Amino acid sequence: MHNRLQPVHLLLLLLLPIAILAGASARAQTLGTVDEQQYRSCMQQTRIDPSEAFELALGWQDMGGGTPARHCAAVALMMLGHYQEAAARLEELAQQMPDDAPKEIVADILAHSGIAWMEAGNLERAYSVQSAALELTPDRVMILVDRALVLGQMDRFWECIDDLNRAIELDPTDPNAFTMRASAYRFVEANDLALEDANRALDLDPSHPEALLERGILHRLAGNKEAARHDWLKLIEEHDGRPAADDARRNLELLDVAPAAQ
Repeated sequence: MHNRLQPVHLLLLLLLPIAILAGASARAQTLGTVDEQQYRSCMQQTRIDPSEAFELALGWQDMGGGTPARHCAAVALMMLGHYQEAAARLEELAQQMPDDAPKEIVADILAHSGIAWMEAGNLERAYSVQSAALELTPDRVMILVDRALVLGQMDRFWECIDDLNRAIELDPTDPNAFTMRASAYRFVEANDLALEDANRALDLDPSHPEALLERGILHRLAGNKEAARHDWLKLIEEHDGRPAADDARRNLELLDVAPAAQ
């Protein structure tokens, strides 16, 4: 049976170009002269053909592309699955930003390094850089949720819940945060609170795949097999092919033979 905190807030690196390119004066002071179109094109290529994007970024870097070129290269490496190398490059990039760089940009780069460290399996390093990002920008919901995911994977569930409490206080409209808190509550055996959060996530997004998976698990633990079956079948019908649907299918296969246990 599925028994891990769901990774519902991953691979946000591709949002960073908007932050880096925001504001002409900040861009000029922080990055120097930037060809915005070249940067956006390189970042878009990381989605389409990361190998090609990496080569483009290296060539651009050789021609003085600076921070944007280094960032594109790091993201391309992450998209290629070279998580440790990408994480190290992103962390180094954040550390080498000028002292007058907007703290939001530095925090974003650190946070994305944390995602890469997590994907590389280095949870301690992920937690460290995400905490550094939150020291710069304590109320960034996205970073709080990302660090909560890392804490959950470290089995530090009460700390995970603390981060999610703050994230939900700042943004009570994010179904991802409610879903993750539901999982964390389940692991500390607060299943009533977990079910309340799963329901709140589904109130916000009735087809949220991880919330459907989590609520099905909670129904199963409560002995309500039919409600669990209903949620998992809906998940498979609406999101077939996604990891959550694969988990739901495995849960369904075991539903009538496995005891109700986490």
